[in-house]
Amino acid sequence: MTEILREIGMIARALDSISNIEFKELDLTKGQYLYLVRICENPGIIQEQLLELIKVDRSTATRALQKLEINDFIEKKNDPGNKKIKRLFPTEKGKEAFPFIIRENEFSNRVALEGFTDQEAELAARLLQRIRKNVEKDWESVKKGQKRNY
Repeated sequence: MTEILREIGMIARALDSISNIEFKELDLTKGQYLYLVRICENPGIIQEQLLELIKVDRSTATRALQKLEINDFIEKKNDPGNKKIKRLFPTEKGKEAFPFIIRENEFSNRVALEGFTDQEAELAARLLQRIRKNVEKDWESVKKGQKRNY
């Protein structure tokens, strides 16, 4: 069987390592840029929605969000209709960092797809989306405490 998950993992770790090095000058570390991008794209998002977008557990997200808030990249605001709900918004500092992060992402995409035709790039994207959807099913069930049968 093809070791596709190993390849996906190596790509993800390499890109994450590059991003952590390049975003260090912005004071963003350990994947915090992922959270900031989603918050900038979805101002007012709540933490639960963010967890679903990024596919991380609550404690990991809580730590990252706390650091982003301490470093003034995001702010939490009470929901007007429900004071228990905290909505996440980028600060001015977060909004200023956002275009740099997007440029890095676009550059990484170009590098990753170098030598691909448009059709090959589209096919790769569609196949990866199918893989993600397959994995999401297990992720959802395991997250709820279910065991997988190997």
